[in-house]
Amino acid sequence: MAELIDQVVNGMLNFAFYYPLFMAYLWMVGALYYYYHWERSSGAAIDQPPVLKEYPPVSIIVPCFNEGGNVRETITQLTLQEYPAFEIIAINDGSPDDTGVILDELSAQYPQLRVVHLAKNEGKAVALKMGTLVSKHEFLVCIDGDALLDEHAISWIMTHFINGPRVAAVTGNPRIRTRSTLLGKIQVGEFSAIIGMIKRAQRIYGRIFTVSGVVAGFRKSALHDVGYWSTDMVTEDIDISWKLQLRHWDVRFESHALCWILMPETLAGLWKQRIRWSQGGTEALIKYLPRIPHWRMRRMWPVYLEYFTSVLWAYVMLCVFGLWVAGQFIELPPPLSIPTLLPGWNGVVLGVTCLLQFAISLTIDSRYEKGIGKIYYWMVWYPLVFWLLSVATTVVAVPKALFKKKGARATWVSPDRGVR
Repeated sequence: MAELIDQVVNGMLNFAFYYPLFMAYLWMVGALYYYYHWERSSGAAIDQPPVLKEYPPVSIIVPCFNEGGNVRETITQLTLQEYPAFEIIAINDGSPDDTGVILDELSAQYPQLRVVHLAKNEGKAVALKMGTLVSKHEFLVCIDGDALLDEHAISWIMTHFINGPRVAAVTGNPRIRTRSTLLGKIQVGEFSAIIGMIKRAQRIYGRIFTVSGVVAGFRKSALHDVGYWSTDMVTEDIDISWKLQLRHWDVRFESHALCWILMPETLAGLWKQRIRWSQGGTEALIKYLPRIPHWRMRRMWPVYLEYFTSVLWAYVMLCVFGLWVAGQFIELPPPLSIPTLLPGWNGVVLGVTCLLQFAISLTIDSRYEKGIGKIYYWMVWYPLVFWLLSVATTVVAVPKALFKKKGARATWVSPDRGVR
């Protein structure tokens, strides 16, 4: 029995070490291939839009809830899009602040803007669907009401729809503009080294876990095919990505489609955001599990397995930490004893790998942000702060997803938008 326990504990420790190590190198290899195959080889100038063989009109959908302090800047920036034909549809989802008043003022100022007012908070999924149903065009670009879309983003997104008839969605490249605190600076690196790198790698490996909820393009007919966004999912962006890909539509990442976003810069705000992300991912695992095993869904297996394994890793880390804490108060049998959590040689390997990952990703993204390399010096804090946060939020979010009331409407909650 003692030997079996020893094997289990050693297996947990090996998994806790080798899983993040393996995934880091998998992401690096995939991202580098993506960079050399598409980004670098394109030879496109960052400040110049691509020349398209046609320019189908586009509807820009902007769902808003309590965006009185941001929506004027967002809409004004949208009117500067260097794309020949587009309309803007802003949906005021029952905001109790002055969002609706500001949108009405802007609609009188900008003729391409239409405003839809919902009587009460229905949730982002409903707002997006409402904007889609009243839109005039087949192609949509959806952004948040506090984001700033780069002038050339629509052109970059449309290259995929024009050249790919099975392309249903294109996720853009969010860039952090709140970087006044340590958490803000770390998130700049995180969106580059973790989120951006993963999307590049997943694009190479065949399927993307999720489009970015803050900036994504959609083909309306594909949305209609899958029944639009689900109103009962905490993260509508993850859900729509899976719905489309399980119907064999293609979802792509476009690194040139930049969008400048606000992010939490307090631990409380970051905690709430990451709980929502983790819960949304787990809800997708549960909802689509019955469909995943079928052979026709095999291209989604790596995405499903990757996220499931990340959840398992979080609980393994919790067990390791629990054994270490218990060992501080009681004498555990030798097979269960975790003498220290301080990094040894394996911690050094993970640390070096993490810094290598950030170096590669920041180098790639230096095409889009001059001076982003300065963020590298702050990334030494990432494993300490964000790995612990990832473990904690996953552990808390899984029960929330498992015991969530079935069919409950997911409505808006105003997030922490950082310090500017």
